[in-house]
This record gives sequence, structure tokens and C-alpha cells, in this order.
Amino acid sequence: MSDQVKYLLSEEQMPKSWYNIAADLPVPLAPPLHPGTGKPIGPDDLAPIFPMEVIRQEVSTERRIDIPKEVRDIYRQWRPTPLFRARRLEKALGTPAKIFYKYEGVSPAGSHKPNTSIPQAFYNKAEGVKRLTTETGAGQWGSSLAFAGALFGLEVEVFMVRVSYDQKPYRRALMEAYGARCIASPSTETASGRAILAEHPDSTGSLGIAISEAVERAVQSPDTKYALGSVLNHVLLHQTILGEESMLQMEMADAYPDVIVGCTGGGSNFGGIAFPYLGEKLRGGRDVEIIAVEPAACPTLTKGTFAYDFGDTGHLTPLVKMHTLGSTFVPPGFHSGGLRYHGMAPLVSHIKELGLISARAYKQIEIFEAGVLFGRTEGILPAPEANHAVKGAIDVALECKRDGRARTILFNLCGHGHFDMQAYIDYAAGKLRDIDYSQAELERALAGLPKVAA
Repeated sequence: MSDQVKYLLSEEQMPKSWYNIAADLPVPLAPPLHPGTGKPIGPDDLAPIFPMEVIRQEVSTERRIDIPKEVRDIYRQWRPTPLFRARRLEKALGTPAKIFYKYEGVSPAGSHKPNTSIPQAFYNKAEGVKRLTTETGAGQWGSSLAFAGALFGLEVEVFMVRVSYDQKPYRRALMEAYGARCIASPSTETASGRAILAEHPDSTGSLGIAISEAVERAVQSPDTKYALGSVLNHVLLHQTILGEESMLQMEMADAYPDVIVGCTGGGSNFGGIAFPYLGEKLRGGRDVEIIAVEPAACPTLTKGTFAYDFGDTGHLTPLVKMHTLGSTFVPPGFHSGGLRYHGMAPLVSHIKELGLISARAYKQIEIFEAGVLFGRTEGILPAPEANHAVKGAIDVALECKRDGRARTILFNLCGHGHFDMQAYIDYAAGKLRDIDYSQAELERALAGLPKVAA
């Protein structure tokens, strides 16, 4: 059909393996370092935090890693997800570009995050783990791990960044409905949380702080492990199922993306949509331009330093080489809570340094403008995080209009905004503001980067 809008795959067409971009990198990733010795870490160093199969995937350079049947059976509840042609948005923009979006908001938790929460819970359960701890920003990851915990009979404890805990009570309610315990971070329940509150009693929190609290809790009990929703290699690996599906769907549409746009906070949904296409390019396939979009108030890729840094504020995690604003940097309390992280996935940072992707940063009001336009044309009101990808895709489409180029654009709509309506209420009332980070605080945080021997 020449005017087809949605492209659907059957359950039998769902990919049976994840794609690992580490197999195709022209330059290997820098190794993570032990926070105490500064030496490359081994599996035993990570064993108190993660189950062994997750550790194996974290360091693997195999191109394909099989998805366990038990995981695929759960995936089938919402996967494969639909691919849409944004025809009404194209018409509203008057662009010659073709705009496609992969929609991950159809998962039970409403975002792409169950793509990794389900396998992480599966591997932990198989190793005899009883409890998982984690952090969450806007709550998409926390609710997804809570959902996975309910399916596998695991207790789940979520440290939710304080500003989002207050802004998004319905995400908190969803976690609790799934059976998880949700704690505002920084909290008095951990040494790292108490240390932050002693210095900053009114702290709005950050993902770095919440990670410290969750990791601290995990290492204190032998039946407890930590689960991370973004940043690390195994998480980005799990998300590639959505990009792999999109390749089959783009083939159904007789199209191939010239440009891929993804929002970036830690890097998981961006890697999920972009890595399969980048891998194809690195193996001698078709060229594609890849654009990472981030918030201007937490501009990790566009303003951060590429260096070894801690993934958390309390310095409990290994050092990884990434784009960072400094582990003590606390982003302002803008509504895209899932993007308020001081660092970026080492894999995403690495390919940015290699010149394989570019990055753009947008302010809060303009991304909400894009989200409202998308809602009024396509009918889906995106999560604030996803609005960054929407804005990026719209800008590329308008550039095509200006230049008279009929390019094909693909982006990942990583979640819906049904739990973010207060942000849209504030936007409609003219109460939203473009929030800037503190340059002085950024400079202080970057000045405190750990010294690592070359």
C-alpha cells in the first residue's frame, strides 16, 4: 500500500538474538577500571553487583547473543512493537522527508525499558538472587524493573531521584502497584544518601546519587544484586531488539533511513535504535547519519569531557571512560528526569569520539512544543524524554524542506507521556521555564575528575 501508516511483524518474526556492536568497532572500547586500584576490572570485581551472565554479556565481543526462550516468551506480550510512518506530521511540516518512528510505548510499563528489565530479572532469578535494587529518574526504568520483579518473584527496591519522586507520583504508584518499594533519593537509608543530605538538606537528587544508594544496598546483602537501566554495555545490547525489528519493518516499507535520531540520557534507547544500523555501516553496508539529542540543561555529549569517571556520586562504581559532566554534578530539575545523568554510555561516548555520530542539545520549552505538535498530528503524546527525539526529527525534516531533499528519517519514540501530564499542564499554562545548569558547579565537578594514569 502506497499510503501505508503502520508496519507490523508477527511474533514469529521477533529477533532471537541481540546485536553486540562491540564486535564491529574499529577501535575497541577502553576497559573499566577498579575504583581502588585503577587497574582494569575482572568478572570477580563485578560479581557482588551483577549475576555472572550479565557480566559475561558486559564484556562480550560476540556479534550475536541469543535471547533466552523464557525472555522471548515474555517479550511476546508487546513485541514486536509497531513502526509508523508519520504521514500527518510530514504534511503539517510541509516537508519532502519521510518520517518513520518505532513506538516502544506499547510495553506494559509504557517504554522501551522492559527490553532489559526482563532479561536482567531472568538472569538474577536463575542465579538465586532474591532482591534487586536500582535507581530511577522519571520512573520509566523503576516501573519496568518492578514489572519484571513481579513476573519473576523478586523483591525490588527503587531509589527515585527526589525531584521526579515529587513531580511524577503516578510513576511511583505504578511501581508500588507492581510490588516494588520506592524511596526518594537522597534518603536517610544509606550512608551515601545521608552524606549528601548532611551537606545539601534540600537536594533535588540526581541519578548519580540514586545509583550510589542502590549499589550500596546491593553490596550489603549476598542475596541482593543491582540492576541498571541504561549506560552499561549489556543494557544497550538488550535494547538492540527494537532496532533489529525496525530493520525488518523498514524493508517492508521499501525504505532505509538516511538519518537516525535518538534521545540520549544514559544511552540505552539511542543504542537500541542506532547500533544495528551503525553495525551495518561498519561492515560495509549503507551509510546513515546518526544524531544524538540531549537536554541543554544536562549536555553530556555536547559540553562534557571524554574521560574516566565514576558512574555514581558516591564513587562506589568502577571508573568508565565516557562523556561526563563530573560525577558530583547535579542537573537542574527539568521534567525529562530520565535524561538527568552526568555521564553517557561508554559505547555511545566512544562512537561519538570516533566521529560516527553527532550530537545536538535542546531546551525544555522547545521540546514540549515539538511533543504537542506530534500529539496533535500523530495522536501519541510522548514522554518528555522522547520529545527530544521528536524535536530532532522535526528539525531534520525542516532542514530537508529548506534544502529540497527527500531524506528518510527514523527515530525511536521510546515512551508515552501519560504519567507526565503535570508537565504538559505546566507547559499549557506557560509555567514551564528553560532551566540552565550552573556553569560554576559544572566546572567544580569537572575539576574533580579522578586522575587516571595514561
